[in-house]
Amino acid sequence: MTREGSGDLGWSRSGNRHSGGVATILARSDTPNVKREFPMSEGQCPVTGATAMPRPTQGDANARWWPDRLNLGMLAKNPVTRDPFGGEFDYVAAFEALDLDAVKADLVAAMTDSQDWWPADFGHYGPFFVRMAWHSAGTYRSFDGRGGGGEGQQRFAPLNSWPDNVSLDKARRLLWPIKKKYGKSISWADLIILAGTVALEDMGLPIFGFSGGRVDAWEPDDDVYWGPESTWLANERYTGERKLDRPLAAVQMGLIYVNPEGPDGNPDPLASAQDIKDTFTRMGMDTEETVALIAGGHTVGKCHGAAPDTHVGPAPEAADITEQGFGWRNDFASGSGDDTISSGLEVTWTAHPTTWDNGFFDILFGYEWELTTSPAGAHQWHPKDGAGEGTIPKAHSDATQEPRMLTSDLALRVDPEFEAVSRKFKDDQDAFTDAYSRAWFKLTHRDLGPRTRYVGSWAPTEDLIWQDPLPAATLPALDDAGVTSIKNAIAASGLRPADLVFVAWSSASTFRNSDYRGGANGARIRLEPQRSWAVNNPERLGRVLPVLEQIATDHHASVADTIVLAGNWAVEQAAAAAGTPAAVAFTGGRVDATQETTDVDGFAWLEPVADGFRNWAGRSPLPAEHSLVDRANLLALTAPELTVLVAGLRVLGANTDESDLGVFTETPGVLNNAWFVNLLTMDNEWKSADPGGHAYQAMDRATGDVRWTGTRADLVFGSNAELRTLAEVYAADDGAEKFVTDFCTAWTKVMNADRFDV
Repeated sequence: MTREGSGDLGWSRSGNRHSGGVATILARSDTPNVKREFPMSEGQCPVTGATAMPRPTQGDANARWWPDRLNLGMLAKNPVTRDPFGGEFDYVAAFEALDLDAVKADLVAAMTDSQDWWPADFGHYGPFFVRMAWHSAGTYRSFDGRGGGGEGQQRFAPLNSWPDNVSLDKARRLLWPIKKKYGKSISWADLIILAGTVALEDMGLPIFGFSGGRVDAWEPDDDVYWGPESTWLANERYTGERKLDRPLAAVQMGLIYVNPEGPDGNPDPLASAQDIKDTFTRMGMDTEETVALIAGGHTVGKCHGAAPDTHVGPAPEAADITEQGFGWRNDFASGSGDDTISSGLEVTWTAHPTTWDNGFFDILFGYEWELTTSPAGAHQWHPKDGAGEGTIPKAHSDATQEPRMLTSDLALRVDPEFEAVSRKFKDDQDAFTDAYSRAWFKLTHRDLGPRTRYVGSWAPTEDLIWQDPLPAATLPALDDAGVTSIKNAIAASGLRPADLVFVAWSSASTFRNSDYRGGANGARIRLEPQRSWAVNNPERLGRVLPVLEQIATDHHASVADTIVLAGNWAVEQAAAAAGTPAAVAFTGGRVDATQETTDVDGFAWLEPVADGFRNWAGRSPLPAEHSLVDRANLLALTAPELTVLVAGLRVLGANTDESDLGVFTETPGVLNNAWFVNLLTMDNEWKSADPGGHAYQAMDRATGDVRWTGTRADLVFGSNAELRTLAEVYAADDGAEKFVTDFCTAWTKVMNADRFDV
């Protein structure tokens, strides 16, 4: 579901035209079939004589030869070398110093400053800016927390050229004078969301709030998996009875939400309702929020489908260099205004499309609807028997027309669940307004993290359960004596160091850098749903957590701090046993969440489908090594950090099922570099222990005896060329001390990943 004005979907019904003939851009390891055409004189494959390889500036040529190659580039995102400020600029401080009221005033002035080169519908850019902000934030999905507006990714491919984002290049360019004026003090990511929010306020919606703090990326996030399709608007993401593959949320390649004409263009409102429920649930919205967002988004603005999309040129990434970042050039009549072509739908919903009111519901329930087509040939609906003629304004003239609706709009009337909420909102404008204002805030802030990360004078102070709220600290801060006392109690508890490492890692490694959820703070590993996750081995947790909870109580400490301290203590014991004593850094101040302030349904999305760090195969459809790197990306780890953590967690006994898979050492519990030495030695020959399965065995070349058993998440550090170079550093005779030091540093990084207060 998309909005231009808030309304236009923006997608072309013949998706390939808008992609300029270029196949969809996916993660590098998922693009074996991307087609790039070159004159044969520019080179051919030296083996097959087929189409030439990409030039070095066109992407990763090795992905063409080896499409299953592990993509470690996702562990080095946004390097400082790409940052024009060299990593030294404190954006949060700059935003806090910004005169936000002045920025808002400039945005309000821009709303009605219609430009000849792209005139404002109904004389007001507000609906256009709402759509821009919506499509920036609306890529978010709950399963892995990826997408969303947090980095301003709408500026880059593939999002800047998605069929659903037609014409949003113009919306961002309309904001350039404001971005130019305030420069680095407001990021594109913040400005895009702020523009949509100010637009809604200017059109009459009471705003729940707005927080800044979104730091711009300086490169596209090419590694987000948007789907398996190789052409725009294709649909290869369903199995069985329309079961949508995880982690996806949108129904087709290049759409934000659902197809407004109905599933795969079938104008069936009831079937559309099922797509809407699935998609909006996967984007973190409940039924009331879903209805509010769709109806509220379609209270303002319109869709554009003045003519067939054969009049529309390539998307920005495929457009000519003279377009200067613009795309979708329209050669129909004037090419803009009433001649605009975006979604192919030509729909205006309400009589006052730049005013917040209840008109959408009045019109939805006020007529009986029949199927028709837009000038572009898209399925849409209008009132039967010519009813409503002359009640809806045209965008750029004094002419009028009848009301129109999308198939996905009628879903709010024909589906019983949606209808009940819709009638409630129809009869209670205040309830609708409050629901939409809150849902808009959630839509645009889900990937910003907890309220402690909010910045600026407009940020709300109310705690919302989807923000994963934590209580204020009430316990005294742990001093050195308190830390020592707790460690002594842990040492005397009889708990195994391996169990303490496992519990601390299980608690902290829930963190996702994609949307800043999870982590050790709050100790939610002792609450549902985390305590029942298979990867967390509930029986093992049950042996450890009650003891740590009692220690925390006895020492007036939080359970969250005690869990981390217990893991740190265990790591220190293992380092000392290796002859390389280490003090693992600890920063106290964590607090304990309650079950009542834990969004059980929301946290259920964080459950791993596999976890290579704990050598748990799970149920991921990906090879274990790919799932491992994906998880490392969500933890914001570098490739060296990934390498030392896997090795250390193996020898420390952190496997989910307490197995010896990947424990390549004769001295488990000792934090030395034996894991690397035994993996890389040529004394072993590796063979599959269960063809097509999870385990592999290291056979002694001299005796044929089985020495070790490991998984793909272990063997990849010897087989992948890039990871092997790192493993060799730590396997070397001078690598033992460096391994312990680097492991402790990476461990501390994960333990503190969610400490936004330090």
